[in-house]
Amino acid sequence: MDSLVGQINIQLILFNGGFKMRKVRLVAMIAGMLFAMQATTVLGHHSHASLDSNDVRVVSGVVTSYSWTYPHVYIKVEAPNLSGNVVEYGIELIHPGGMSARGWDKDTFKPGDRITWEGRHDRNKSRAYAGLEWAERNGVRVGQDMQGNDQPIIPSSDFTGMWNRGPNQFTYTPPPGWPLTERGQALVDGFSEDQNPILECNDPGPPKSMTLPYTHLVSYQDDKTLIIERDMMEGSRVIHLDQNSQPGPPSKLGHSIGWFENGDLIIETSGFTPDLWGTHTGIDSSEQKHIRERLRLVDNGLGIDIEITITDPVYLHEPKTFTHRWIKTIDREVIRAPCTLESAKLFIEAGYSVEE
Repeated sequence: MDSLVGQINIQLILFNGGFKMRKVRLVAMIAGMLFAMQATTVLGHHSHASLDSNDVRVVSGVVTSYSWTYPHVYIKVEAPNLSGNVVEYGIELIHPGGMSARGWDKDTFKPGDRITWEGRHDRNKSRAYAGLEWAERNGVRVGQDMQGNDQPIIPSSDFTGMWNRGPNQFTYTPPPGWPLTERGQALVDGFSEDQNPILECNDPGPPKSMTLPYTHLVSYQDDKTLIIERDMMEGSRVIHLDQNSQPGPPSKLGHSIGWFENGDLIIETSGFTPDLWGTHTGIDSSEQKHIRERLRLVDNGLGIDIEITITDPVYLHEPKTFTHRWIKTIDREVIRAPCTLESAKLFIEAGYSVEE
């Protein structure tokens, strides 16, 4: 339970920039404890889950590799373990977008650099695996600590800007109570995180892509075109504000038409290709998928409430509506980074299951 609380604590602090940091951190810790009691076994297979918050150490060593990759950034370091033997540590950070917000980039470390870092270590003391709170490169502190960012967050008046997933919206398991067809129910019954498309560097389209814990950028290409990008997302969602826009070939991002109703942004999307987990965690989508989204600015431009209605008769026997929230974060450029099969494998296996 402690390791899961630590995981949620760190990730929410990173994703939320510096906005109401103390409050968000407290909420994340409480929510993490409650959620862990229900889902420890399932989430135990997720990254960072095996780290022990009661075993925080400062270790020094030499970098052997540094991977600025999706889904998470990894550093491999030759350093002494508790027995004094030099071993190769694996240090897991979070995704490149979150690390960029802390002043890191693809060139922060290179093989041969001397590193000193503080981080939680694995519950299994024979495993050379750790997280990271802060780091020094050749004696100089790198970026910012993982405890927050004090840059100002600018409210939005027109949906544009950078947005993070709001707190307490965990999507690690299939959603309960959805109106699934027999085919959809079979997927949920056989769910395993080992089926995560990320293991093959497959990035799902909407609505799943809208609920992932990565930063989204909304911008206008011109007065008839709205663009939704996301850190590490392949391509961009193009929202055509011209109702007469003609669809191109089917894709996992689909063809989107948008308009405004009483200040809300309405988006209708169809023209999809079949997509693994394209509906939600553990639930695929078909070429018959249709999505209607209603985005509403709230909290004086610091939040967006999103209502999503998905129709897909292959996996759902009736339309399903669910809600999601984005919160405003520090504006910056979208971070592009490659996904590698090695990084994707580590993302799942680093936080090995609690049964091991």
